[in-house]
Amino acid sequence: MSTSETFSNDIEGRAMLCQAVIRSAGALALRGFRDIAQAGFTMKGPQDFLTETDAASEAHIRGRIAAAFPDDGFFGEEGGGEIRDRVWVVDPIDGTANFARGIPHFCISIGYIENGVAQFGAIYNPALDELHFARLGRGATRNGSKISVAGTSRFDTASVELGWSTRVPNATYLGVAAALLGKGANVRRCGSGALGLAYVADGRSDGYVELHMNSWDCVPGLLIVEEAGGRVCPFMELGSLREGGPVLAAAAGIASGISEASGIPLAAENNTPDAGTQQAGIQAA
Repeated sequence: MSTSETFSNDIEGRAMLCQAVIRSAGALALRGFRDIAQAGFTMKGPQDFLTETDAASEAHIRGRIAAAFPDDGFFGEEGGGEIRDRVWVVDPIDGTANFARGIPHFCISIGYIENGVAQFGAIYNPALDELHFARLGRGATRNGSKISVAGTSRFDTASVELGWSTRVPNATYLGVAAALLGKGANVRRCGSGALGLAYVADGRSDGYVELHMNSWDCVPGLLIVEEAGGRVCPFMELGSLREGGPVLAAAAGIASGISEASGIPLAAENNTPDAGTQQAGIQAA
């Protein structure tokens, strides 16, 4: 699809562009993944991997969006950007440590926020050709088929992913892990927070917890989880779009227990299909 193509100047047009550009960026990322043994990686900081493909993917996505909607803001992991009333939030490769080590568990994550409300989110793993997508009030899908969170209600059958960040002391993470294990949950870590959220939405995991997560990693996934019938934290009340914050997303049946174990509150339960509770209060602060 060429950059000269036009999209309607509304949410529908932007959603169409999102699904097109995330797949083209995925093709770019997959080529880089196949060549990673030769290309190698560098480090931005402790446990913070960077490859040439991260920058190339973000430049590709940024260019496509700017060509179609030049007045929209863009906030990406690698290049930052300007947060406006209409803003795209992008991680060009989430799970870069996996990507750099030849593990096919990575993705591109794109969300779109308009007037403080996340309107759609997309998470694409090109290695598996799996696209998780949600529009506000329209449910969540994987490759076009409707998905929903698991019906799990007991911790002795639950699998919960616990993400990790250098911004939080290890002892705090170990305390959360101990609390989850104490409830009987299986605790795992797979190395991509965005995919961790997508897997909660898809019923592959029962919960995802991370004590600090950047907005480009979680805004799309939180919407996808909620549209799939899950419970989430009020991310933008606990943190901010620019600085990030703690994240919790879970199947409804064990969400309260995960909240208790992690110390992360849940957003008010939403019983209507057309308004994501975690969407209220998204700010640029």
